[in-house]
Amino acid sequence: MNARIAALMVAAAGITAATALPASAVTVTAAGTTAGTTGAGAVSCTTVLNQPCVWQEKDGGGFVGIAQVSAEQNQLTVVKVEVRTQRAWGSPWVPAASATTITRGSAKAITPRVVTEDLKMICATAGPALEAAQQVTTCTYPF
Repeated sequence: MNARIAALMVAAAGITAATALPASAVTVTAAGTTAGTTGAGAVSCTTVLNQPCVWQEKDGGGFVGIAQVSAEQNQLTVVKVEVRTQRAWGSPWVPAASATTITRGSAKAITPRVVTEDLKMICATAGPALEAAQQVTTCTYPF
């Protein structure tokens, strides 16, 4: 039974990851749009209210997971970002590091640095802090 649940979770994460952008560095411009660049080329996150944008950045010998969300200025907003690792294909994704920010308006969260050779994935959940049903989760492709 646990294997079936794990397989379902991996499939759900894969579907979610297929909709995520493989961004690695994103900034918000003065006009309110988001854009970013990496050494490999330009990548951008679309600015959609309460839709998290998630990516990873190399940090020394490891990497950090970063997520940001755009929101109305008066909205109490939560953004949770988590680095998940998987030791072997088909095994469960295990949280390795996480960070949460709760503030009014747009928000950003950055995990502590993670150093691992395991398969990795960054997931973020964001949206109105007081309305869990309206929060959205987005994940990167495993890397």
